[in-house]
Amino acid sequence: MPPAADAAHLATAADPDEDLCFSAAAAAAGEVAPAPPLPPPPGSAEERIERAWAHWRRLGSPRLMVAPMVDNSELPFRMLCRRYGADAAYTPMLHSRIFSENEKYRSMEFTTCKEDRPLFVQFCANDPDILLQAAKMVEPHCDYVDINFGCPQRIARRGNYGAFLMDNLPLVKSLVQNLSANLHVPVSVKIRIFPRLEDTLAYAKMLEEAGASLVAVHGRTRDEKDGEKFRADWDAIKAVKDALRVPVLANGNIRHMEDVKNCLEHTGADGVLSAETLLENPALFAGFRTKEWKEDGDENGDSGLDQADLVIEYLKLCEQYPVPWRMIRSHVHKMLGDWFRVHPEVREELNKQNILTFEWLHDMVMRLKKLGGRVPLYKKESALQTSAGGLAVSNA
Repeated sequence: MPPAADAAHLATAADPDEDLCFSAAAAAAGEVAPAPPLPPPPGSAEERIERAWAHWRRLGSPRLMVAPMVDNSELPFRMLCRRYGADAAYTPMLHSRIFSENEKYRSMEFTTCKEDRPLFVQFCANDPDILLQAAKMVEPHCDYVDINFGCPQRIARRGNYGAFLMDNLPLVKSLVQNLSANLHVPVSVKIRIFPRLEDTLAYAKMLEEAGASLVAVHGRTRDEKDGEKFRADWDAIKAVKDALRVPVLANGNIRHMEDVKNCLEHTGADGVLSAETLLENPALFAGFRTKEWKEDGDENGDSGLDQADLVIEYLKLCEQYPVPWRMIRSHVHKMLGDWFRVHPEVREELNKQNILTFEWLHDMVMRLKKLGGRVPLYKKESALQTSAGGLAVSNA
């Protein structure tokens, strides 16, 4: 995989957004004791399936998950989403070769803490041995090592990883087999669907047979990059769930808890992932909705919580768990997008601020609140008691 594009930010030390928001090494994984001997391989396919489900149940059978998002599903954001109902979370996609070779990349891109569980650590890769080397570094700190077979972006095409490995299924199989045979934690995979359902089912079954203990299915093809233009195919996800014997997660079309309920009922999946919607509304899994998804004429009301409140919570978590400023800037833009549409001059101030500080960001949020035009989050009264499939919803 060519290093230039994937690790470009490592060579831009002059950019203040690439600095950690605090110099302490908080939340770093740290040294770990040598791993114990690997357990014996499962004696049969039945035993392998039983192990996959036993592990899933030990984690509490999580159902509401933060999807992997480059530069966006970092530790403080994961912790914010967990505070508002997320049962589990993925790290951002990590580049396996750079991760295995570059200590600075590891320390800046992967941090965790004891409360950050269950946790999926996701890698992109196209070399089984390099992937295993990177995975060995994180396995003491996670519950699954996940392989990204779903990234559809041009950088993945150039680097020959993500969804573009769908053109090289023998390599896909070897990546899964090598991890499954050599890790203490289970291997999970995140995939996209093929245009033809029969190809998708053959792909998913191959991954299960290669040793994947969990399959997350994004119900769009590699070419369907625009989530607003292309609806995720829940029928395809249901077909994968029906065909496999390991846990299956559904990804796509999750905008609020009603979508969670409908997706679980339609697909039979064991859990759902949300990505873009969580960036705007990290309280989604606690039953909160943005104004865009407020239901007219029902009992929805102003919850008393708004996205500015969530930004303040997020900033406090960033002080506790330092990350590069570029991640903080991105989250502030996404969470306060509705507010910035009312007060674009404040957004321009943020864009012009080359060097961010927590004091400046807190002051900016306070200025927005004083300017008025508050954009509340909404919550059904009924969501205080139940959610999808009888799940309890946090009042956070």
